[in-house]
Amino acid sequence: MNFTRWSARLPGTQRRAARDDHSAVPAARAECAQDETGSGPPGGEPDGAAPRPPALALEDLSARDILGRLPALVALVHGPDHRIAYVNDAYVAAFGPRPSGVPAAEAMPELTELSLLPLMDQVLRSGTPRTVKSRKAGSGNSYTVTCTPIRHDKENGKDNDKDNDKDTGHEGGVLVYAADVTDHAEAAERLRTSERRHRETAVTLQRSLLPQELEQPDDLRIAATYQPGGTDAAVGGDWYDVITLGAGRTALVIGDVMGRGVRAAAVMGQLRTAVRAYARLDLPPHEVLQLLDGLAAEIDASQIATCAYAVHDPNEGRLVYSSAGHLPILVRDEDGTVHRAEGPTGPPLGTGGWTHTSGTIALPPGSTAVLYTDGLVERRSEDIDEGVAALERALSGAKGAPQVVCDRLMRSLNITAEHDDDVAVLVVQHPARTGPTAELFHNASLDLLGGIEAAPRARAFASGVLTSWRFPVELCDLGVLAAGELVANSLQHGTPPMRLGLRRTDRRLIIEVTDGDDHLPRRRRADPADEAGRGISIVATIATSWGSRRTPGGGKAVWCEFALPR
Repeated sequence: MNFTRWSARLPGTQRRAARDDHSAVPAARAECAQDETGSGPPGGEPDGAAPRPPALALEDLSARDILGRLPALVALVHGPDHRIAYVNDAYVAAFGPRPSGVPAAEAMPELTELSLLPLMDQVLRSGTPRTVKSRKAGSGNSYTVTCTPIRHDKENGKDNDKDNDKDTGHEGGVLVYAADVTDHAEAAERLRTSERRHRETAVTLQRSLLPQELEQPDDLRIAATYQPGGTDAAVGGDWYDVITLGAGRTALVIGDVMGRGVRAAAVMGQLRTAVRAYARLDLPPHEVLQLLDGLAAEIDASQIATCAYAVHDPNEGRLVYSSAGHLPILVRDEDGTVHRAEGPTGPPLGTGGWTHTSGTIALPPGSTAVLYTDGLVERRSEDIDEGVAALERALSGAKGAPQVVCDRLMRSLNITAEHDDDVAVLVVQHPARTGPTAELFHNASLDLLGGIEAAPRARAFASGVLTSWRFPVELCDLGVLAAGELVANSLQHGTPPMRLGLRRTDRRLIIEVTDGDDHLPRRRRADPADEAGRGISIVATIATSWGSRRTPGGGKAVWCEFALPR
């Protein structure tokens, strides 16, 4: 094949007559190396210096000259079996010489390594250039390769339209242009490795800051799931927590720091620690968020977070909650009806200047509550309300243990390992107890009326109830003593109305006294001559734990717990 016939398709070149001598530069060009007197080129060279190469115009160069001078790898093939027509010096230096006229599949194994032969077939058929980026050859180098279709007239050397190939004897070819991008590929790989390590660090930090094992309250069954975003998504600051408050009450927390990477995970860890500390104060949910809001601004004013904080009291059968810009809690009744917490929602944490409020939603026996972050329901192609509605539909049919419900919700919302955002889900079930299990849970209460005579009535009531619950004698005696001390303390320092409550679960005995005064007692050291001040110390000594809190009506509750023998 005459190579010069292919040059007409290269921009900036002229068709040249075929010659047996494939020299790219006309002989007349040699005359440009010296002037008429035989001296050097204009400007002159110092005596004894080698003559400067002549400056060449583009029209003086053939296609072979142009391609041969390129640092990129160039190969020219023709025909349906891609027979080799030409390879330039750079190609030879990279892969060695290639014989002309031999099919590329036989003589150019590097094209197979780069998976170029099917691409060349496609280019030849379609007449459209194709490019593949950063493919690695067997030599270890990476190349970006462009395959460009070229056509020529085999009979008369004239250009014709490719639509007339069959009529005029046209034959197609492919110009393969490969640029060595090894350095770029290695740099990109180093960057990907660095990003992968950064992501792994953030994921490890995130997981280490989440609860390693969820607390399981007596009256609730809880499971949670956390899944970081896919490899193309930076790790966020989603978190959840379960905190037992005492007297059978449980705090549930879900939150999301609006950031990415290690910094978001670190902020999340600080907020989670703060929530646990504030929860120990046994404050109402809106007061906890109010404290957390101020702390969030101090931690990092540039990052805000959403959070929902809820408290479950088994005696009330409901969730008291407060939300700082977070998505609504969903509750599924036993019959499959799903309710959405519609209480007031304040702005995210860290914004300041807002007074949060609390709302309530029923959580009766047999119901399931779901707390979640926006990664579960938010999609770029739809409104977030549509995602919440989809979650409601999925929850209405989700039955089984809490972990089963978690998994079903994740599948129903199409959360995969490549999801583009972090997802945290907390599922809380208030089981409906029947049969032998129900016998392990009892409640009894007594309104404390009158004056000091209420104390002996309270002790007699406690003794009768604890005996009916068939507790060991020693535990009955300790329970009666604790009940008497709490009632005596309330009669002395509290105001009506007063009430004694006894509750047993499968794990503990809870004794609680409420009254109308909001002054919280504290444990203090009583001097030997003191006639008072020993009640709380006695309770703290004999009970497993004790505590106090203000009640929504303006009073207080003082409680203690005894762990039941297994």
